[in-house]
Amino acid sequence: MDRVEEKRLIRSAQNGNADAFAALYRANVQKIFRYIYYRVNNAQLAEDLTGDVFMRALEGMGKYDDRGRPFIAWLYRIAHARVVDYFRKTGKDPVETDIADTPLPVDADLDAGLVRRQAAQQLRRAIAALTAEQQQVIILRFIEGLRMEEVARIMGKRPNAIKALQHRALRALAGRLERSGFKIEEILSELS
Repeated sequence: MDRVEEKRLIRSAQNGNADAFAALYRANVQKIFRYIYYRVNNAQLAEDLTGDVFMRALEGMGKYDDRGRPFIAWLYRIAHARVVDYFRKTGKDPVETDIADTPLPVDADLDAGLVRRQAAQQLRRAIAALTAEQQQVIILRFIEGLRMEEVARIMGKRPNAIKALQHRALRALAGRLERSGFKIEEILSELS
C-alpha cells in the first residue's frame, strides 16, 4: 500500500470508518505477527499479543499523528511495548534455553524440509538470545526487509547507531549459530 492510500485510510479510520481500519489491519497484521513471533518464539502467544497490538491501535487511532512516518512504524512501537510488558509481567527471560547447550548436528541425508525447519528453529532461538534492541534490529532489517533509515526512525536512533547495533547483533548471532553446529551461510541458504 502506498503512503497516499495509507494516509487516506488513516484519516478515514480516525473518523470511525471500520472498513478503513480493517484495511490497515490486513496490510500490516502479518508483519506485526512475524515481528512478535520472532521475539517470543510461541505462535499462540504471538497471536494474542498481535491482537492486543491492534486493539491498542484501534483505541489510539484518534490520537495517532503521522509525523511523516509510515503507519507500520507506530505499530512496531506498540508491538515492542507489548513484548516488553509480557516479559516484565511474567518475569520470564526471553531466552528459555541457552543455544550453546543445544547442539544440532546436521546429517546430509536428512529430509530437506526437516533441515529447513531445524535451521529456522535454531535461527529463532539464536535471535531470542540477543538483547531486545539487537532482536528488534535483526527482525526489522532482515526478516521484515526494512532499510537502515526506516529502522532508525522506528527505534528512535540515528542510522549510524543502528549500523553499529546491527553489526554487534550479527556477530553475536553468527557466534551462537556456529556454537550450535550451523554456519551462518548454511542457515541463510536453507531459509532462502
